[in-house]
Amino acid sequence: MKPIIVRGGGDLATGTIHRLCQSGYPVIILEDTKPSAIRQKVSFCQAVYEGTMEVEGIVCTKVDSFQEAMETVRWNRPMLLTDPSGECLKQYHPDILIDGILAKKNLGTRRDMADLTIGLGPGFTAGEDVDYVIETKRGHYLGRKIEKGSAIPNTGVPGLIGGYGKERVMHAPCAGVFRREKEIGDWVEAGQRIGYIQREKENIGVYTQISGVVRGILQDGFEVTEHFKLADVDPRKESQAHCALISDKARCIAGGVLELVCAWEKGILGKKQLHETL
Repeated sequence: MKPIIVRGGGDLATGTIHRLCQSGYPVIILEDTKPSAIRQKVSFCQAVYEGTMEVEGIVCTKVDSFQEAMETVRWNRPMLLTDPSGECLKQYHPDILIDGILAKKNLGTRRDMADLTIGLGPGFTAGEDVDYVIETKRGHYLGRKIEKGSAIPNTGVPGLIGGYGKERVMHAPCAGVFRREKEIGDWVEAGQRIGYIQREKENIGVYTQISGVVRGILQDGFEVTEHFKLADVDPRKESQAHCALISDKARCIAGGVLELVCAWEKGILGKKQLHETL
């Protein structure tokens, strides 16, 4: 079959890509030139910086052109191309297109770009700019396919883990260049510095509010704006063993996507009829 195109290679999109690859589907990832994923050990977008990125046995490779991606992609070898605006989609019409950017808004994906289009999270309307939306908010509806309408709007408040929500996430106190002093998997105590924002005349420290495991942290040297997401601390000590594993949330979302892909690929129904009957 023709390769599935996935826009975005952060941790949630990577969960979907990994599930598709493990199910025998070839995938080409379209990414930004400077990805800002903090869960770097489980994000295929790190291939932009490192050339390749392995997540749970699947190795993603960065290529320089869409033609190279098409020639080298295999079901167990996803390829990544830096193409944030999806320029390649002007010449290539995939069977399936998944928008996994998780930008909380649509950054240019249209329903006519593929025979089946799927949007992850808020910012899309099923039946209008995409065929289906997959819910990405933690809770009872996580991973559920939406046939008409949109996902639950972004609240700006992280889901609870170990009893903590917004306290576990750190944001930039000002604009500048982020310099990290901790690595993913490190244990930090409440009030400990995990890095700083480098400015022209001063460095502004970034401190964790809670004790826990550094679950994710931004690329060192990344230029940030004020309030930019920098790091995520998990209060559960056992989570140290999970930093390089796809999250339960990402796996749930991936299941919803795979359900749609399989239904479409098996020709159960045509694209337009699918909404009326499933």
